[in-house]
Amino acid sequence: MKPSGETVAVVVVTYNSARLLPELIASLGPGLDGLDWHLTVADNASADDSAAEVRRLVPSARVVEMGRNAGYAAGINAAVAAAAPHTAILVLNPDIRLRPGCGPTLVANLRRTAAGIVVPRLERGDGSPIAVLRREPSVPRAFGDALLGAQRAGRYPLLGELVVGDEHYQRESAADWAAGSAMLISRECWDAVGPWDESFFLYSEETEYSLRARDAGYITRLAPDALAVHLEGDSKVSPRLWALLTVNRVRLYRRRNRAVSTAAYWSALVLREVSRSVRGNQASRAAAAALLSPQRMRQTPGPTWGLSPEPSRRP
Repeated sequence: MKPSGETVAVVVVTYNSARLLPELIASLGPGLDGLDWHLTVADNASADDSAAEVRRLVPSARVVEMGRNAGYAAGINAAVAAAAPHTAILVLNPDIRLRPGCGPTLVANLRRTAAGIVVPRLERGDGSPIAVLRREPSVPRAFGDALLGAQRAGRYPLLGELVVGDEHYQRESAADWAAGSAMLISRECWDAVGPWDESFFLYSEETEYSLRARDAGYITRLAPDALAVHLEGDSKVSPRLWALLTVNRVRLYRRRNRAVSTAAYWSALVLREVSRSVRGNQASRAAAAALLSPQRMRQTPGPTWGLSPEPSRRP
């Protein structure tokens, strides 16, 4: 049954994503069946035919050509601003594929629970599950990740930021934040919390937004009966992107915590990246170098880092 009075603005940010768009768009009809919805795409100056491909596949879509590599958060904000009237916003990565009924299930959960943000259960292309729920970053959790690894530490709430364990994904769950590759946001939440923070060019933008929403009383929840596939969710992250991800984690933590706590958090990340770089991990080597560089830590990461949002943007 169509939720009464609901219209979903589907928002996608593209950067050289033309090859991913046909399958994404093909999944929207079955995935959003029973909902009123419209598509808005923000293109970050793709060098391929991403914008043209959207217009070819969905002539009614609104396409915002950013004219520059503006970053993921800026693309989301521009697309939401350009979208037709809506009651909820569904943010999707280009490599997401909605399973039938995903959208109505998300909307029903959003309204029934009065959450601000609802995310679906995610699987990889091979059907294996992806842990999407997260706890708020903390010093013990950063050291737990460094010493035990994210998966092992994640089984202990005090020691792990990543929420792992089937029991958390087989029932409705709340979390401090969730991976932003597929995320339904109520219009009420968006209006109260405001746009995404564009100073996070790539990575930590969904963490910042979800924590800010939680601070305003809008909880992030998982709807386990809503399913989507993240085709490239485990693609190997390049050293430069892992460095950006790691530095942005410190930048976000510093905004929300005191200097002494931030120093301890930074130390935990240095421990993690140095220990892994010693074992030959090139991504960790780049992250350790960035963490130990005063110049890099003072910079606001963005295009000046020589970075670009890639089609698969999340590790």
